[in-house]
Amino acid sequence: MMRDAYDVVVIGAGPAGCTSASLIAQAGFSTLLVERDKFPRFHVGESLMPECYWPLERMGLVERMKHSKFVKKRSVQFVTNNGKESDPFYFVEHDPRECSTTWQVERADFDKLLFDRAGELGADCVDATRVQDVLLDDSETACGVRLKLADGSMREVRSRVVVDGSGQQSLLANKLGLRQEISHLKKAAIWGYWKNAIRDEGDNGGATIILHTIQKDSWFWFIPLSDGITSIGCVGDNDYLLKRDGDVEQIYAQEIDICPGLLPRMTGAQRVGKLHVAKEYSYWTKQHAGQGWVLIGDAFGFIDPIYSSGVYFAMVSGEKAADAVVEGLRTDNLSAQQLGKWCTEFKNGAGWIRKLVDAFYTKEFSFGGFMRSNPAFKGNLTDLLIGRIFYDGAGDIFNEMGPAIDKAKEQAINI
Repeated sequence: MMRDAYDVVVIGAGPAGCTSASLIAQAGFSTLLVERDKFPRFHVGESLMPECYWPLERMGLVERMKHSKFVKKRSVQFVTNNGKESDPFYFVEHDPRECSTTWQVERADFDKLLFDRAGELGADCVDATRVQDVLLDDSETACGVRLKLADGSMREVRSRVVVDGSGQQSLLANKLGLRQEISHLKKAAIWGYWKNAIRDEGDNGGATIILHTIQKDSWFWFIPLSDGITSIGCVGDNDYLLKRDGDVEQIYAQEIDICPGLLPRMTGAQRVGKLHVAKEYSYWTKQHAGQGWVLIGDAFGFIDPIYSSGVYFAMVSGEKAADAVVEGLRTDNLSAQQLGKWCTEFKNGAGWIRKLVDAFYTKEFSFGGFMRSNPAFKGNLTDLLIGRIFYDGAGDIFNEMGPAIDKAKEQAINI
């Protein structure tokens, strides 16, 4: 049964929304979590960063994850455009704690696990229900949502806070004109799922592998999932991938043929299901909170899939927003300053991943070459791949590496 009013309405039951709803409900505030699709539902973004461990722990889900069917991810590996493989970045070599092992997840199952947990912690959880609009009063304060229920009927629900985790739909950002495209990251992705693609043996068998094509005009992700299925996706400039002769099937096959590191792994593999396409998904928002509302997850912004930061950023933003909302409800302070008090720190941390993204898309730059010239930064780089970026003093550490990356990029371009 859905109430007429809640302390908080959370839009979107992805990792961001489920994390927020779980923690707010756990704190004792009435919470409605609304998902437009019917669970379980498909979503891309299967690879977790190890630091997802901490929000999962707060939600009481670590033991369930350990005993799940999800493939354990212990490393990340990069493969050059000529097929040369880097040494794997083994997380445990940098941090021996159990939090250094994470998972490759089927999002339909993972998101359903999070959704169910939010319900267990006290949130009212509804799916197949679309948020048609966020209600704002005359002072531009969020005061509820207008819903279209599964049976087609309309209903308004009032709330003191609206947490927008609506993903790329980004309801509030679009309503208020807050969305800003990242102009140099107009990328597209084509991906599919394959049975019996060849994986490495041992601890690198569950690794996320990033592989460049010959001319470095595109790259592939290789993400091992359960039951022998592997997610294999191609990313490149939108115009390069989608505005050329040939249909999606042909383009995807052509890119596989020019990826020397991927071809041997495809021997004997059979694709399962259709190909999927996403495009121009990189953007930011110029305002992240207002009176009675806050953005989280992809509604806040999305950088790029290259370092598998999407689910982690979603969960961290959901967690930090939940803490700010709970504090605001307890002190009766639901201002933009209170609800968005975490956003600057979050953006600063995310900025380091963005710097790595920019370096990766500089064709002349090589992380292998950078590490050979700057071995002292291996720990810093591993911290970024783990997701260990949101803590006091992190900026000081990464400030040392940033100029070195910029210098290496400049030198590579000028060679």
